[in-house]
Amino acid sequence: MIEIIYADEQIVVANKPQDLLSVPGRGPANQDCLLHRLQPQFPTARIVHRLDCATSGIMVLALDADSHRELSRQFHDRETQKSYIAIISGVVEQACGLVELPLRCDWENRPKQIVDHQQGKHALTHFRVIEQHKDRARVELTPITGRSHQLRVHMQAMGHPILGDRFYADANALQKAERLLLHAETLGINHPRHQQPLSFTAPCPF
Repeated sequence: MIEIIYADEQIVVANKPQDLLSVPGRGPANQDCLLHRLQPQFPTARIVHRLDCATSGIMVLALDADSHRELSRQFHDRETQKSYIAIISGVVEQACGLVELPLRCDWENRPKQIVDHQQGKHALTHFRVIEQHKDRARVELTPITGRSHQLRVHMQAMGHPILGDRFYADANALQKAERLLLHAETLGINHPRHQQPLSFTAPCPF
């Protein structure tokens, strides 16, 4: 059962579970996804943005073409507000800061992404330490850009991979969690019909 955070005639906001695709993948084994699970209740639902399969948290879907167009524009023009919670490996020396490293697809190892200062696309992430422990830290991550795997690669590039990350964590960070400890906790948009600011929260489950 998918948790519905909000729904009206134009949009539905849902809390995607971890290890569930946002949209169907290739082949019959990869058809289970958030979109297909919502369509029996919301048959006109359309994907506006995606979360990685391993990432949990808030997603907004449009229920008509005009809403899809307007919400897609807001994401494209970086008018949305997003924040994530992650637990990362190690001791973070700065209480807050930013990571600005260009990213591109690692074509030989798709769907992995890599830092590439020549061919990569601009990517910017703000981070803030919430709690620091002996071997890990809880952080709030705010992506300014929306590149694929951006938060995961940026944390790895800092030397603090996200615990449980099957793509980017080293063996030590991987074995410390049974899932990727990354959750999309808040999302702010303007309503596609009347432009009223809306803010949604899905409390972090870890």
